[in-house]
Amino acid sequence: MKNRTILDKLKHGLIVSCQVQKDDPIYSSDIVVKMAQAAKWAGAAGIRANIPEQIAAIREKVDLPIIGLWKIWHDDTDVFITPTLEAARKVWEAGADIIALDCTDQITHEGRPAWELLPVLQKEIPDALFFADVSNYDEAARAVSLGADIVGPTLYGYTKATAHIEYPDLREFARMCRDFSEKCCVIMEGHIYTPEDAIKCLYLGAYAVVVGSAITRPHLTAKRFTDLISGYQNNWRESERSKH
Repeated sequence: MKNRTILDKLKHGLIVSCQVQKDDPIYSSDIVVKMAQAAKWAGAAGIRANIPEQIAAIREKVDLPIIGLWKIWHDDTDVFITPTLEAARKVWEAGADIIALDCTDQITHEGRPAWELLPVLQKEIPDALFFADVSNYDEAARAVSLGADIVGPTLYGYTKATAHIEYPDLREFARMCRDFSEKCCVIMEGHIYTPEDAIKCLYLGAYAVVVGSAITRPHLTAKRFTDLISGYQNNWRESERSKH
């Protein structure tokens, strides 16, 4: 039986994405644990974390629900969020309560639409909750029809069709909340940089809100300032989207 109390703990709360890659200037072996501890101190309802080792380290020190994923990049695809069954198993074994995965129409390194992995994971890891990361309304609708526990526009701005996007499409998100909230948890993730933006999403019907870069990636926060001060000669979003 799935632990639905995990979802209850997230309701109307802030989920802080605590992620770091080895080429980030803030990287250290324990930085994600410090991020998660700071998030808990601040009153966060949950954590989103990447890479089994980092998920396990946070699990040991912080008793908040964890949305786990594993970013794995390949040159022949834009699918990178928990793209395989093996990756999902590692995330689950590391202590994640919820597994996030790409549920877009994009083609994976293995040559299949990313969303096809969801029913496989539901069968192979039946006790897990699943967070479908999508880029548009139609992908969200399909994920809901497949039984995703959570759906969110995490990948809005990360697919070829939406790569030019810098700001959330709140109208489209409100439509998701209106049409899907009775069937699953619709969580806002992506392009949220102020508390006011987060409150707007909750007002529109978000079950919860995920915030990452604005809280836990100070180098990107600083770059948003310097890009503008320098006359916007560089786009900080390119750094946020970069492969590692």
